[in-house]
Amino acid sequence: MASSDQATGAAASKLIDQRIVDLGDWRGETLARMRALILEADPEMTEEWKWMGTPVWSHHGIVCTGESYKKAVKLTFIKGASVPDPSGLFNSSLEGNTRRAIDIHEGEKVDARAFKALVKAAVALNGPAKKKR
Repeated sequence: MASSDQATGAAASKLIDQRIVDLGDWRGETLARMRALILEADPEMTEEWKWMGTPVWSHHGIVCTGESYKKAVKLTFIKGASVPDPSGLFNSSLEGNTRRAIDIHEGEKVDARAFKALVKAAVALNGPAKKKR
C-alpha cells in the first residue's frame, strides 16, 4: 500500500474511495459525482493522492484537485485562469493569475456538460507528454 501522503493509480483511487466514504454526507456524494465526471471527460486521467490527503487528477500534468471543507467541496484547476469557462463555473480563486476553482455547497449542482468541457480544456492546455531525451 502506498504511504498515506502520496500515491498514484490504483492505490490513489482506493484512498479517494475511502475519503468519499469517510465524508459520509453530501460532500462525499458531491466529490464522487465530480470525480465520475472528471473520469468520463478524460478516461486517460490518472488519479493521485498528494499533500497529506488531497485527491488530484492528472493528464500530462495536474488538471485539478478535489478538496473537501466543512461547507464546500472545492475543485481547483491548476491552470484555470487560462481555461475557457463560457458557462461561468469558476466561482472561487478568481483573483489569481494561475488557478481557478469551483466551490460547490450543499444542495448545489454543477452542469455536467459544462464541467466536462472545462476538464477537457484543462487537459488540452497541459498538452502532450514531454518526450524524454
